[in-house]
Amino acid sequence: MGTNRSESRVEQGKDLRIGIIGGAGWLGGAMAAAMLESGIVAPENLALSYRSTRPDRFPCAFWTQDNQALADRSDIVILSVRPSDWQDLSVTADGKLVISVMAGIRLAALGDRHRTHRAVRALPNAAAEVRKSYTPWLAADGIEDADRPIIRAIFDACGLQDEVRSEAEIDYLTGLTGSGPAFPALLADAMMADAVSRGLDPQVARRAVNMLLIGAGRMLEQRDDCPAETVRTFLDYRGTTAAAIEAMTRAGFRAAVAEGLTAAQEKSLRLGDAS
Repeated sequence: MGTNRSESRVEQGKDLRIGIIGGAGWLGGAMAAAMLESGIVAPENLALSYRSTRPDRFPCAFWTQDNQALADRSDIVILSVRPSDWQDLSVTADGKLVISVMAGIRLAALGDRHRTHRAVRALPNAAAEVRKSYTPWLAADGIEDADRPIIRAIFDACGLQDEVRSEAEIDYLTGLTGSGPAFPALLADAMMADAVSRGLDPQVARRAVNMLLIGAGRMLEQRDDCPAETVRTFLDYRGTTAAAIEAMTRAGFRAAVAEGLTAAQEKSLRLGDAS
């Protein structure tokens, strides 16, 4: 495809054919909804695969249990399956653009398995469902210049995206941003448990903690401040929040976070080695 034709497809969403292997899953479904909503792909040009029961969503899309048939009718093939399930996935893409949203699977393995030099590793997270995912992505050397606007458009439809420089960065971001709401939820769970242990009604504790995180997220989105500056502002105020931050830091908060992110990165590397 030439550059002008690719840019036209991104803008109009009329003739670009996209297939999602694993389109019945939560992430595949979220990406499909985002692409349809943004006009990247027309409903009749979207192909989705499922294992056993065809979902009721996207009635105008092409649903199939035959992953090779999906690949054959698509210009772009998105792989949205578990890394362990990918081991048994035998699909030939014949030089087409293949985008993996699986953790750990290396570009070389994707290219070899699916017979394409146009492979991409990307890692959106669960917030794609509400169009607030952060998606880092990395392209193989064989990617075409005309592919990049399409890749960016797909992941901009899900939230924000950045092209990163190496597989090492993707492996690290697998733990950092691939976690989606998990780490804020872990913090919220700890805060709520402490509140309940001190006698607060669980519903009050839940509303308080959830609204705290919602408000913080909205403020970060609007202001886009550096987190370190926000922390420093509260420390300089020397109030109750400063006392809490200092106590959490002494208790090893930063070290615990670093240890967790290291564990996630190591897990991503092991997934890649298994491929």
